Amino acid sequence: MSDWLPSELHAPAVLVTVARVEGSVPREPGARMLVDAQGFRGTIGGGHLEHRALEMARAMLEQGGAAHVERFPLGPKLGQCCGGIAWLAFEFADAQQLSLLDSRRNEDTWRVVCVGVIWSSGPDHGHPPTRSAKDEGQPVRPPVDRVGGEAAHPTGIFDGSGRQLTCGEAPAFDRTQGTHVFQDDAGRLWLADAVLAPRAHLMLFGAGHVGAAIVRALAELPCRVTWVDEREDLFPAAMPANVTVEATDTPEALVENAPQGTTFLVMTHSHALDLSLSHAILSRPGAQDWFGLIGSATKRRQFEHRLRERGVNDARLATMVCPVGIPGIEGKAPAVIAASVAAQLLTVWEAAARPIEVSTEIH
Repeated sequence: MSDWLPSELHAPAVLVTVARVEGSVPREPGARMLVDAQGFRGTIGGGHLEHRALEMARAMLEQGGAAHVERFPLGPKLGQCCGGIAWLAFEFADAQQLSLLDSRRNEDTWRVVCVGVIWSSGPDHGHPPTRSAKDEGQPVRPPVDRVGGEAAHPTGIFDGSGRQLTCGEAPAFDRTQGTHVFQDDAGRLWLADAVLAPRAHLMLFGAGHVGAAIVRALAELPCRVTWVDEREDLFPAAMPANVTVEATDTPEALVENAPQGTTFLVMTHSHALDLSLSHAILSRPGAQDWFGLIGSATKRRQFEHRLRERGVNDARLATMVCPVGIPGIEGKAPAVIAASVAAQLLTVWEAAARPIEVSTEIH
């Protein structure tokens, strides 16, 4: 999940964002790390690249400076063998902006930040200067315009439809590209940073030991969880940021109203309720959503028989995943089941997010 994003900013911090990449790199555009004098949240991939970024962010905290982008070839000089190139954006974090992003964790948001001007000459024309291990201790050229001696740092915040949420200068940008860097007509360089809500949504029925362990296992993964149980007293007081609790005695209504693409996982305290929820999920019209039911092969056979009696056909029954978890993991402890189920869910979600390959070959 957004482990880089705090609910509140308690000290000055620098936000480091992977703005652009070429070739093999540790993290993708949009990976972020929030750095203050005492520590950091999130990661841009570890290794010497992250070490150098931490040094530069802390130097920026001590000395000041404007938002800018640095280019890092990931080769021997940087102590990494990835072979690609990463461009990192550095900017002072804005407490109000982070608070807005925190309130919109389940909604798409775009940050559009001025990060400098295009260099007009040299082999790296069009890009900020390259940083490597040999640059340690060398002054950094100021890569942005300055107005009245102060760094110009225009920023705009937009929702997923492109509607501007906060006042601030920002040019038009392409929302189809994801996080990227672009140039405006005046030659200024901008970071368009896609802070997107997780696409994966799990509706988890059951707040018992295994359900609680699964919630903990998913706490920092890129997903949203709706956790459902009628026994409100079972939910812990402290809840992960990606979890919404629904304490209801009519959980079937949540199934009926869930959007297409929702992932369902059923593990309640009652076999009768499990059966009722299974019937509701397998009776949903339209595209088939992934549905997992905790239980043994014996429970599956019993449920198949009863669901057929309720009119569920064999094709839909074949989509029910029961038992759940990665094959080969046999442990029964809640944490073991949770690890296995979390890995299974990641494979489902990543497969769903992968673009469908369409053949252009003419037959």
